[in-house]
Amino acid sequence: MADNITQEDVIDLSGEMKSRRDKLSKLVAEGKNPYQITKYSPDTSALKIIEAFDEYENKEVCVAGRMVGKRIMGKASFAHIMDDTAKIQLYVQVNALGADEYASFKTLDVGDIVGVKGTVFKTHSGEVSVRASEVVLLSKSLRPLPEKWHGLKDVDTRYRQRYLDLIVNPQVRDTFRIRSAIISSFRKILDDKGYLEVETPILQTSAGGATARPFITHHNTLDIDMYLRIATELHLKRLIVGGFNKVYEIGRIFRNEGMDTKHNPEFTTIEMYEAYADYYDMMDITEELIRESAKKILGKTTLPYQGEEIDLSNFRRMTMVEAVKEYAGIDFNSFTEADDAMAALKEAGIPFEGTLTWGEALALAFEERAEDKLIQPTFVMDHPIEVSPLAKKSKEDPRLTYRFELFITGREFANAFSELNDPIDQRERFMAQAVKRAHGDEEAQMMDEDFVEALEVGMPPTGGMGLGIDRLTMLFTDSFTIRDVILFPTMKPLSK
Repeated sequence: MADNITQEDVIDLSGEMKSRRDKLSKLVAEGKNPYQITKYSPDTSALKIIEAFDEYENKEVCVAGRMVGKRIMGKASFAHIMDDTAKIQLYVQVNALGADEYASFKTLDVGDIVGVKGTVFKTHSGEVSVRASEVVLLSKSLRPLPEKWHGLKDVDTRYRQRYLDLIVNPQVRDTFRIRSAIISSFRKILDDKGYLEVETPILQTSAGGATARPFITHHNTLDIDMYLRIATELHLKRLIVGGFNKVYEIGRIFRNEGMDTKHNPEFTTIEMYEAYADYYDMMDITEELIRESAKKILGKTTLPYQGEEIDLSNFRRMTMVEAVKEYAGIDFNSFTEADDAMAALKEAGIPFEGTLTWGEALALAFEERAEDKLIQPTFVMDHPIEVSPLAKKSKEDPRLTYRFELFITGREFANAFSELNDPIDQRERFMAQAVKRAHGDEEAQMMDEDFVEALEVGMPPTGGMGLGIDRLTMLFTDSFTIRDVILFPTMKPLSK
């Protein structure tokens, strides 16, 4: 019985879908199977025709795209096709196409992909159009598009079937063009500064470089468990040890953590490292990357984001102690003992469990009371050593490190250090992280013996920075959720 199953047994062919398949069957029977066409050569785009109408008027053009609208009006009809630049109107007459070809045109469905040759003109209403002399069906759409007047509004469907989202909601394409432009802009700036773009492993035997829970997989040939990288940091710093002075990588990162409007299990970062630089240099280049990209891509540095005006021409700099004092009213510089810091948390109504160090209390106070207040671009500097296992210890206050995070719209955008290059200190911090991991902290960093050995070979003073491409795209496109700026966000299968 199973051998006799056909497509009709597993696909609902009622109504519109059956009609479209019947049309395809007729075309195949006539020797006009559109799927056998292998090439079509448009010589321009819809947007070019519209924007440079004076140059194209009365000229022959060849365009191609998806039919997104059609009005049959006797011996003359109108249609719209959309390519990857814009939508343009077609004017189709029986006299221009011939009776047989015009009859074929009338059987086309919204969603079909067609190639068109014709002459550019403007209708009486002033719409730039193509007077068609040829319409060729290049691919038959067997499924109807979502109802055009309502568009594709169901959020779940938009993310699961991004191809429909891009067809029905063309403005979504602009979001991903901006995302691509951000990456291109970053590359141009860094390449011009002499940075070398590199690639590091996604599959790793030790998940390090960040405080995060990794995804675990298994390598069959080696018979070992491996991890999807949670950061590119440790391999990039190995390259600094190896003698490259400026390196960067733009790549996918994987963290087995929660999902919300700001987090997706896989996301994209740029990480960059420069020998003989420090975290002040990283602040300068981070600001330059963001500000100059906004100028180039959007033509401005003041951007609307969810009702706020964000000024990317002015980046504030403050220490974490200063931020907590300003926004939580707690002066951690006045405490010398951890007990005093914990007492201040209790008095401020900030809950915590167990015993905290001075640094852990400072980090918690910042997270709970200051972070979401940082709407305008702010570099928060000098983080506690307990939460900064890869950053160089401050000479002025050994409880702190030379580290900053960039906050905009109340969320973290970038993280940077004057990198820890003392192998003895690094080993001790890894061991402290290992103790946390042994006590159940699945986000604590793992010991990476090879990385420590690399530092023992010697790494010069180095500045490093990592920045989230997704969150910056959210800012540039005024997108509320990270799923709007990832083409294929992680989704739970419908069958689950």
